[in-house]
Amino acid sequence: MNLAPLDALWVYLSASPLLHLLLTLVAFLLATAINRLARGASLAHPVLVSIALIIGFLWLTDTDYPTYFEGAQFIHFLLGPATVALAVPLFDHLDRVKQMLWPLLTACCVGIVTAVTTTLGLALALGAHTQVALSLAPKSVTSPIAMGIAEKLGGIPSLTAGLVLLTGTLGCVVGPVVMRLAGARDDTVKGFTMGLSAHGIGTAFCFSSVSTLAGAFAGMSMGLTGLLTAFIVPPIVRLFGV
Repeated sequence: MNLAPLDALWVYLSASPLLHLLLTLVAFLLATAINRLARGASLAHPVLVSIALIIGFLWLTDTDYPTYFEGAQFIHFLLGPATVALAVPLFDHLDRVKQMLWPLLTACCVGIVTAVTTTLGLALALGAHTQVALSLAPKSVTSPIAMGIAEKLGGIPSLTAGLVLLTGTLGCVVGPVVMRLAGARDDTVKGFTMGLSAHGIGTAFCFSSVSTLAGAFAGMSMGLTGLLTAFIVPPIVRLFGV
């Protein structure tokens, strides 16, 4: 079989940064189709499947991450407007947010303190290095904020980014099971909990698999958690003497 035409096509495509933009879009479309075939199963979440598909492609083609990101950075740029757009569905439920404002703020603060203290406590008890423990502390916040907090605390931002991804993934897998066992049926509770514990990935899960209402509250929870964590984590870290 003559593979020369395929080689020529690959040489042409690999020289264009648009290849990796196209790869990202195709991977997400495939992942969405797989998720539908799996009837929305948490383990087949489109974000997880997309990541697996893209990693597999980069590994097979021996492409490094900076080369991939050069082509896919347009999607990264769109993350900012997409985050701001989360305010639109939230505005549609503004009256409900006002009614629940203080319970939500209280739940958010309690959730952050619980997440940070248990993470730091377990990490230090298991003998984790100080830098690793500090990298773990903001793991429940969306990546840009978590990396900034970790850098200020003396942690490793790249390690934090990986842990944030892992936290969001586990949140999507375990969160629905926990809420079902706890008897949580209100979409505001489901959304707020997922945004608090699984940040952006949990928010995407709520929009795609629960409801717009749950997605709106997950987006609000994600933003509140990011904002409050920046103020709450440093005093807790000092309490632990790290």
